[in-house]
Amino acid sequence: MSKKSENYLDLVFARKSSLRYEESEGGEITLFIENKGIFNRLAQKFLKKPAVTQIHLEEFGNFIWKQIDSIQTVSQISQKVHEHFQEKAEPLIPRLVQYFKILESYNFIERKTPQNPGISETSEQ
Repeated sequence: MSKKSENYLDLVFARKSSLRYEESEGGEITLFIENKGIFNRLAQKFLKKPAVTQIHLEEFGNFIWKQIDSIQTVSQISQKVHEHFQEKAEPLIPRLVQYFKILESYNFIERKTPQNPGISETSEQ
């Protein structure tokens, strides 16, 4: 039996509900990551490390973060990124896929089932 390979561009993501973030008046996104666990508590106490780490997203990250809504596919988001940034975003698809993989690996986002069950899974990219 062969396992069907997934097309990353067809995936839909949502921001983790447990992740706190804020948007400034200028549109910049800051993620707040709680440093939990025994090692983090020791580092906070003895090494004066913060209890909450702030991650400030850059220009592309701010734009992409706002598009992650548990409805749009990575492909749809890539089209919006291209429309907004034009050539500045190139090479768009490899960069965007890698960005989503990083966000997912840090548990900032999670995969969702597409809201529209009529989306065709036969398209290949």
